[in-house]
Amino acid sequence: MTLSTKDAVPAPGGALRQARGGRAAVGADGRTPPAWVRIVAPIAVGVIILVLWVLVVDVLAIAPRALPSPLAILNDLVKHSDIIVEDMGITAKNALIGLAVGAIAAIALAALASAFAPIDGMLAPLVSAIAVVPIVAITPILNTMFGASSQFGRVAVAAIAAFVPVFVNVLRGLRQTRPVHRDVLRAAGANGLQTFRALTLPTAVPYLMTGLRIASSIAVIAALVAEYFGGPADGIGTAIATYAKSGRASLAFAYVAGGIAIGLAFFLVTSLLERIATRRKPV
Repeated sequence: MTLSTKDAVPAPGGALRQARGGRAAVGADGRTPPAWVRIVAPIAVGVIILVLWVLVVDVLAIAPRALPSPLAILNDLVKHSDIIVEDMGITAKNALIGLAVGAIAAIALAALASAFAPIDGMLAPLVSAIAVVPIVAITPILNTMFGASSQFGRVAVAAIAAFVPVFVNVLRGLRQTRPVHRDVLRAAGANGLQTFRALTLPTAVPYLMTGLRIASSIAVIAALVAEYFGGPADGIGTAIATYAKSGRASLAFAYVAGGIAIGLAFFLVTSLLERIATRRKPV
């Protein structure tokens, strides 16, 4: 699928809907579900899955040998919490740096694409190519290129993965200002910088936050995959690959839980920032 910068849209249910109405998601019948339902529902699903897992593995004993018991995973998670937390810090650092680098590059290039049509035309095929680059294909190349002892290849993979959603959403946001609003500011004597600060930036910020929310989860996944396919002998991805191959499935799943915790932390932080940024209705 070809990605066009002119057809870029923010994520469904993202900042655009919040910024334009500030309304919560509505169900098929048009009613807004209570806040407690949106909190309790995913927790209930998680509890049901956990109960079924224990039933299949510990009670009925019909699970494959490669699927460990939740109790065994919890035991390894507690027993090896020190090294798991240490590896989580490495993975989170790689993902965070990659997210920051990718977001900064995306914002800068989106601003140029929005201001200059020729640059937009040049960037469109480049962004399309980046969007379809397989992480599992480029990771070994970058790890080999920058050396087995360097974290740079992993950071680069996370940055590449985070670049596209931020670029697409920011470019869309920069193009949302209405000509009539720009004409009003121009008639009031506002210069280009004042117009950007008072009109363009507030309109684009919700889109930026939506892009960061999406990119944060992708950056964590990319960092994990990059660790899985080589580089230094640390990080969540490397540990999962090592212990899964050595038959220590419960410890591998404990590291998976650590990776999930990192992803949730990134998602919750960026979602909170998005909520804060979209409280102000753009022009």
